[in-house]
This record gives sequence, C-alpha cells and structure tokens, in this order.
Amino acid sequence: MSDVQAAAKAAREKLDAHAYEHVQWHFHESTGSPFWLAKKAELKFDPLKEVKTFDDLKKFPEFQDEWLRGGPINRWIPKGLAGKPTFVFETGGTTGIPKSRMVIEDHRLDYELFSHTLPDEYFPKGANWLMLGPSGPRRLRLAVEHLCQYRGGICFCIDLDPRWVIKLIKKGWMEHLEAYKEHCIDQALTILSAGHDIKCMFTTPKLLESLCLKLEKQGKRLKDTGIRGIFSGGTEFTPQWTRFITEEYLDDIYMTPTYGNTLMGLAASKPVTAADKYKISYYAPQPRAVVEVVEFKDYNQVVGYGQTGRVKLYTMTKEFFVPGFMERDEGEREEPFMKYPWDGVSGVRPFHELAEATTVGVY
Repeated sequence: MSDVQAAAKAAREKLDAHAYEHVQWHFHESTGSPFWLAKKAELKFDPLKEVKTFDDLKKFPEFQDEWLRGGPINRWIPKGLAGKPTFVFETGGTTGIPKSRMVIEDHRLDYELFSHTLPDEYFPKGANWLMLGPSGPRRLRLAVEHLCQYRGGICFCIDLDPRWVIKLIKKGWMEHLEAYKEHCIDQALTILSAGHDIKCMFTTPKLLESLCLKLEKQGKRLKDTGIRGIFSGGTEFTPQWTRFITEEYLDDIYMTPTYGNTLMGLAASKPVTAADKYKISYYAPQPRAVVEVVEFKDYNQVVGYGQTGRVKLYTMTKEFFVPGFMERDEGEREEPFMKYPWDGVSGVRPFHELAEATTVGVY
C-alpha cells in the first residue's frame, strides 16, 4: 500500500466515525434541532440505528435548498447548542425569499482550518488584509475578517451588494454595472493608498482583474500596493484566466483559488502550477464537509477518476447537517494526494442543465 493509499484509508475511517457521531448528535432528542427531529418522523429508516458509516448517508433524501427559504430560523438550532450567540447568513435572494443558514462559530472554525493551508511567506502573520468582496448578510465578509484576525492582522472592508449587481445584469444596465464596479474598485484603491500596510487580500476573479487594470491606467502594478498574497474564489476561475492573470499582472504575488459557499465552508486548492497547465483542483475540508462528483442520472453513484459529473455536497458539523445537497456545479473527479488524501473536484463550472439560468455577477 502506498503512502497516499494509507493516508486515504485513515481519512476514510475518520470520515466514517465523524458521520456516525454527527448523525447521533443531530437526531438525538436531547441535542438535535427541531428541523431534523421533525424530519426524522418522515424518514423510512432510523438514523440513530442505521447510519454507521459515511456511505449510509445515501439513505437520506436529497437536501432541498427550499428548506432554507423562510423561517423560523430557530428551527435549525440544535438543542445541544441552545442559548449560544447565533448568526444568520444569506445567499441568493434575487428571485424571492433568500436562503438562510444559522451559524454559531462554523465560519470561524472553517477559516481557521483554511489559515493553516496559507504559506506564511506570502500571507505573513500579523499582516493587515483587504476584503474586496461581498458585504451585507454574507458569511464571506465576517469569515475573511476572522481569518485576518486569527492570523494577527486587521481587516479593511468595502461595501459591495451582489444582489444589486445581479439586478443590473438582468436589466441589461451595463453602464450602471460598470459604474458600480468602478465604485467598488475606487473604494479598494483608496484603502490601499492610505498607508495601512496591507499585504494580503480576498477578492473575486473579476474584481481582481478590474483592480489590476485600474492600477495599470495609473502606471502602477498590483505589487506596488504592497500586496503579497491573494486568496480568491468563484466559478470564474479557469486555467486560461489563471494563466492570464498570473503572467500579466501578479508578478511574484502568490494567489490561491478556493471553492466554497455558505453551506460547505471552504475547499482549498491543490497548488496551481504552470507545469500542470494551471489546472485547478479543489479539496473539501473533510471530514467537516465532503464533495463528491456523481453521475448526472444517478446522484448516489460516484463517477470514475477524471470523469465528469455533478457536484454533491455533504456538511457535518455540530451546528449544521447536510446529508447530500446537489450543487449548481459540475466538474471532474480528482484523485487524493498526500496533503488532501480524499477525492477532489476540478474544472468547476455551472451545471450544464442550469447554466443558462445562472447569473454569475461579481463572481
């Protein structure tokens, strides 16, 4: 057995134990949430007795995002965590009631784990950060701020409402869209020019490119602002774009792609290199979250390595339980490696059956 195979076997055993422990938590009368305790009565099996491994989670029906639309939000709070200060984070909301997720400290724990994947050479401990991304009732804004504070720095943020961006796109008001994007970039440049010694940033691919172009018009490079490390995320990440932004604008700045959302947390990427043709592969923060690439016609069947399928997400924390949510993405299944000895996903893009209805906006 190779080192990778041995590590993968150990990771799987840890995942099985984690799945069992968290199903026991979420479906026990003393610790479970009102939502899952009520849902248990509708199931055709007893989770407390019949879920012993991760694969047993396939007995659950698919998690429906409609369950997250509307309240009361308290129905998601596990009894075992009652009374703790609680956040609510939202997604979407452009076509009706937004989806809401109850959070206590998952956003902090997820980003503390992610922090340990960042190289200190480019993300120095104690450095200040710029959050050039969505604000408002979103996990990302508070999570990035916590990441910065966890690493000993102070986070500077801008105002950005992605719902307004999406409305501008749908109305075809492209002049207004460009003006709003310019407004966001101007906020960022003002902060970067104010002498705050900012060395790290989060931003989206589109905003990063716009920032670099605006600096270029001023006769400057991004490295002139003092930025040394960028963590970024969004479905706009492609090998072609990554090569373009790396070769044209980043100089010796380090950039790491990420894939995540309010339900999962944050999947880190395998180091992106020119030798690997800038391929981007993501690995979920297992065992807290798991990503599978499954057949388009059978969501309980994982595809072969290198094969294309839809992304299926599992989340298992004491706060939140998602036994199989079908993401609006597709990609290719990637093999484990030593740093992340479990399956990953590459080539992430909008699921082809939904792609025309997906508005990417600032991402």
